[in-house]
Amino acid sequence: MKTNWLILSVCLSLFALAVDVRAENNNRLGAGVHYWTSVKDIDVHDVDKHGFSWIASYQYWPSLIGLEADVEWFESGYAGATRDVYEPQAYLLVGRTIYGAVGIGGYFTSSERGKHPFYAFRAGLNLELIPSLYADINANYCFQDWSELNSSDINSDTITLGAVVRLAF
Repeated sequence: MKTNWLILSVCLSLFALAVDVRAENNNRLGAGVHYWTSVKDIDVHDVDKHGFSWIASYQYWPSLIGLEADVEWFESGYAGATRDVYEPQAYLLVGRTIYGAVGIGGYFTSSERGKHPFYAFRAGLNLELIPSLYADINANYCFQDWSELNSSDINSDTITLGAVVRLAF
């Protein structure tokens, strides 16, 4: 896991050195909601098969390539977790109005940190509603290992549909 985070850190650092940080309205800060559902059918008591999560998001998008950092919050019951789950995530974005992304993230609960990262693919539509206000509608497929969040032997990837509103500055 340390290797994955090291590779991601090096890639993000090289990207930051390669872009022009003086350009205007490349930074976007926002919040939104994801509807998520597990890929596999889950028939276990106290384990949610689908639900909603909240997301706080920051994007740096100076050209056709951008970066996104998110923190997603799931209430207890997600993946069988007995506590709320927080997922910090990072994405490499490619495109503008219609875009694709690849991402990596991890799990944190109030008592422990997950040992395995998750990986995600995203397709999205990024619309400027009015100057400096953007709406991002996206679909994500996350390759996840739920075994660290529950005592059962439940494991399922997740599909999410999301909507995030961001203010550019």
